[in-house]
Amino acid sequence: MRLTLLRFARLNPSVKELRLHLCQTGEESKGVRDFVNTRYVQLKRDNPTLPILVRECSGVQPRVWARYELGKEKSVTLTNATAEDVSKHIEQLGKAQ
Repeated sequence: MRLTLLRFARLNPSVKELRLHLCQTGEESKGVRDFVNTRYVQLKRDNPTLPILVRECSGVQPRVWARYELGKEKSVTLTNATAEDVSKHIEQLGKAQ
């Protein structure tokens, strides 16, 4: 098995905040929980000034929101997504506006 170093690109400076909503126990949020446990630290290292909020709530549908300049927001549902899928969605939101 090959071990690779995960590195996030710096997200676009127009991204002002990321919010992750997930359920603490639900199967549909497992990939998001895995992402938080394994990849959050690297994301924060690569984007040290970006506020990243992780919100846990029982029974909530997993979702990621990106807030941009002038209060514009985009979100993506993360139901049954893997940690890798979550990373890809965040990178796509980080390039968009």
